[in-house]
Amino acid sequence: MFDEISGIPAHPLLVHGAVIFIPLQVLAGIAYAVLPFTRKHVWWATLALAVVGPAAAFFAKESGEALEARLVRGGMTDLTAVREHADFAGLTLWFSLALGVLMIAMVALARRTAPPTVTGTDAAPAAGGKVISLVLAVAIVGVGAATGYYVFKTGDTGAKMVWSGL
Repeated sequence: MFDEISGIPAHPLLVHGAVIFIPLQVLAGIAYAVLPFTRKHVWWATLALAVVGPAAAFFAKESGEALEARLVRGGMTDLTAVREHADFAGLTLWFSLALGVLMIAMVALARRTAPPTVTGTDAAPAAGGKVISLVLAVAIVGVGAATGYYVFKTGDTGAKMVWSGL
């Protein structure tokens, strides 16, 4: 399923989704976590990227594994660079997935504890909600930074393989 698209390896095509959507996921997650005034405007994009980012990472990783199998069938024996790239891709997938879960939790919490907008009923969120929100924000920034690092390392090792003629 992830091997070819119109007769060419799927990985070079599908990897572009990860290259676009995972950095956007990181930016949206961090912005949503640390800039509360943006939440009412970008919650829907944050939720979408919380799902699309990990999905793009999954498709890129699966198509990369199919490409690796194709290289092995073609007689390639030195897979050191490929395996390094695949290791970074695996970490990218897991961190992107963790970030997505944290983002969904943050949106759910923020939408549940958001004060009503009807005049006269503007109640402050419960203190417990503020603590959980702070913990989620810190986690999103940390996991977002790790996700950004690993998507960069994955892309860097992949680009070096391509440009070195592998």
